[in-house]
Amino acid sequence: MSARATPAIAFAAGTLGIALFSAMDALMKGMTIAMGVYNAMLWRFGAIFVMSAIVHFARRPKRPGRAAMRIHLIRGLVTVVMSMLFFWGLAYVPMAQAITLTYIAPLLALYLAAVLLKERIGGAVIGASLLACAGVGVILLGQTRAEMGDMALLGTVAIIGSAICYSWNIILMRQQALVADPAEIAFFQSMIVGGTLALAAPWLGAMLPADQIAPTLLAAVLATVSLFLLSWAYARAEAHYLAPTEYTSFVWAALLGWLVFGEHVSFYTLAGAGLIVAACLIAARRKPETMTHEAEAALP
Repeated sequence: MSARATPAIAFAAGTLGIALFSAMDALMKGMTIAMGVYNAMLWRFGAIFVMSAIVHFARRPKRPGRAAMRIHLIRGLVTVVMSMLFFWGLAYVPMAQAITLTYIAPLLALYLAAVLLKERIGGAVIGASLLACAGVGVILLGQTRAEMGDMALLGTVAIIGSAICYSWNIILMRQQALVADPAEIAFFQSMIVGGTLALAAPWLGAMLPADQIAPTLLAAVLATVSLFLLSWAYARAEAHYLAPTEYTSFVWAALLGWLVFGEHVSFYTLAGAGLIVAACLIAARRKPETMTHEAEAALP
């Protein structure tokens, strides 16, 4: 596909990437319950590394520059923390609720952009932050009413921590897409994340159970294709334009959570999601080209 692809095509690619990533989340929830978050991530990223290496080196790529390697390394390390927190929390929290809590990430990214990209924070962002906090409060109230237990609360805290990491990841994703193609991004991210996880393998690693081989391979395929689609989309459209694609994941999470795990979406989750999404959309009103120019200027 051409680099001159229209924003609508980039938006569609981003939406499909989110759908595939949501399916991967469902697989990872089952894998985490079956063999723990560490081994689920270790084996998935191991499979992704093999797949992405084949694609990457088949193109006979040039060695990435210093700026690209710096962003690959930073995003890889952020992804380790982000993923560990999210998938551990996902094992104890319904999928739709977990996904909803991650929606605060685009809002938090605006604050990080103010620090990293020297953007201004307007009154709308502050007001939206309060609205998003109210949405999180509604979800926590729903947990209390449903008496989901201490592990659900800890899982929620972990997912919010993951969302904080993801807010930084949103900015890194855009910066990374400006200096590397999808194949390079997929390869180096899987190598850095998998390599970091492998450091603890002598103490935490375990053999992959036979009944988890197929889910692991499928999760790796879905994650790889999703990463390619999102990297392709973010290289052709501004981050603020693509941010709404994130919210389509709620529909997939609710559907998959119900079909696979028998989870039901509560009124509190729906209400909280509505408040958080509204807050993000309010805060995202900005000049179309701002993110592109500032992201480029922030590259070393």
